[in-house]
Amino acid sequence: MTTPSVRTVSSPEDFARLEGDWDVLVRAMPRPSPFLLHDWLACWWRTYGDGATLAVRTAWRGSRLVAAFPLYVHAHFGLRVGSFLGGRHSALADILVSPDEPDALAHDLAGSVADIDVDYVDLYGLPQAGRVARALEGELGLIERVESPVLELGASSWDEVYRAKTSSKTRNLHRRRRRQLSELGRLEVEVAREADELVPALEEAFRIHDLRWQGRPDGSDFASAVGREFQREAIVALAGTDVPRIVLLKLDGRAIAFHYYFALEGAMYVHRLGFDPSFARYSPGLVNTLDTIETAAAEGLTRVEFLGGAERYKLELADRFDPLCQAIGLARGPLARSVAASRLAYIRLRLRLKQYDRLRRLYVDGVAPIRRLASHSRKPVST
Repeated sequence: MTTPSVRTVSSPEDFARLEGDWDVLVRAMPRPSPFLLHDWLACWWRTYGDGATLAVRTAWRGSRLVAAFPLYVHAHFGLRVGSFLGGRHSALADILVSPDEPDALAHDLAGSVADIDVDYVDLYGLPQAGRVARALEGELGLIERVESPVLELGASSWDEVYRAKTSSKTRNLHRRRRRQLSELGRLEVEVAREADELVPALEEAFRIHDLRWQGRPDGSDFASAVGREFQREAIVALAGTDVPRIVLLKLDGRAIAFHYYFALEGAMYVHRLGFDPSFARYSPGLVNTLDTIETAAAEGLTRVEFLGGAERYKLELADRFDPLCQAIGLARGPLARSVAASRLAYIRLRLRLKQYDRLRRLYVDGVAPIRRLASHSRKPVST
């Protein structure tokens, strides 16, 4: 087999021409990422690409795109940094390779990063066992950033999976929460799938997000005007591919929880979710999540990618963790090596502090009260 030709796509116009072949490669990924679909990336670039440079490494056989390494280059502390196209949105980002190409092509394309003008790479969201991680093993500092629980639905019904994963006590609690909500008014589930349904549903999601966060720091796209415009454009663009879904839990016609996810190649990918905090005692977010997974299962989706942290309900439902990582390396020159090493050290320190804080809260909220209770029970009774 001849070696494919490799070139860099560096203009939005040239990237737009990749649309037909691009999504074929995305859908062929071992864990297809909705955040690499062409419409999503094109919208992201129009929103966030100012001051940066497209640097998508592509491999071709004749006129057919057979592989791609979706990168862009941006400035950081005076250095040129290569990152996944999509930035912090790039969950499950990786090298795209046609199924009929040898595995070695991914390795060759990863190595071709040396042909673009970058001082180092900072890649967020890649799978721990993905193509980039394998191809550049030993050349990148790899840090686990997101636990990313996964639930396998398989061919079983949602009811079968739900019963297998939860205790009768937990199911009783869930039924009680749903009943309590129903006692407050008419409870209904609404699924938005078409563009004319998704647009107003997204606005409801923004409203609920504002209620949930109420001015507290939040780095998501739902928190800024620019981010919301991106989300509006992206959801309309993706609606044509039948990928986005928003499930609303409504009480007397007013949404009190939302769950926004993507359906791609038989899997459900969680994007954003939230609930009205004035109903927090009734767990509307959890109730809506269970309804959402049931909806996804009824559609025929067989895997749930939570793509987030290890919250309690995820731990109860998940079969395993497939972590998402951040990789930093391929530094050129002393300054780039120093900056890359410092960034790695900083991230690792933050993660250690965060883990320490989790353990401290576990002690304060869990172990310490138990110890105090045990200590009190051992005190002699006064006579």
